[in-house]
Amino acid sequence: MLLVKRKLAIETERLTLRPPIHSDFRSWATLRADSIDYLTGWEPSWASDHLSRKSFTNRVYWASRSVTGGTALPLFMIRRKDNVLIGAITLDNIRRGPAQAGTLGYWTGERFARRGYMREAIEATVHHAFTRLDLSRIEAACLPENVASRGLLEKTGFKYEGVAQSYLQIDGRWRNHVLYAQLRNDRRGKTAAG
Repeated sequence: MLLVKRKLAIETERLTLRPPIHSDFRSWATLRADSIDYLTGWEPSWASDHLSRKSFTNRVYWASRSVTGGTALPLFMIRRKDNVLIGAITLDNIRRGPAQAGTLGYWTGERFARRGYMREAIEATVHHAFTRLDLSRIEAACLPENVASRGLLEKTGFKYEGVAQSYLQIDGRWRNHVLYAQLRNDRRGKTAAG
């Protein structure tokens, strides 16, 4: 019996969310380079070879292994009307057993920001995580001053849970992050940072 592995793709109104493939390299490298000033204040420091083909190839292989192993769901955001890469969203650190949880991270190219694309991607990824991956909790974190990201998380159903001290190294410094979570069966009322 021949088994055909079905390609993972999540469709939204305007986007196809799918794992990265080798032919995405030029689009990815260009988008990241064009958005460097926009992204670096919110991300870990880029390695010296961050935009290299070798680094991207390693990213593609990691994505494939992660999807197959069920440890992460790294997805590129492709705008369907013109097949343009506009950003990425990753459900990482998927934990099974009693936790049934994962951590959400995302970025978008500067020229595609504030157009509702990331909201579509978050809603679709969270829905997929709850209905297809049977997760119970999705976590996300961002810098306290990242008002846009905080607002986006709150608009997509995430609830503020607190502050984690020295949570991640961002742009070369250990930084506090505000923590958010969305639960599959959330009975909590609206909670917001004070």
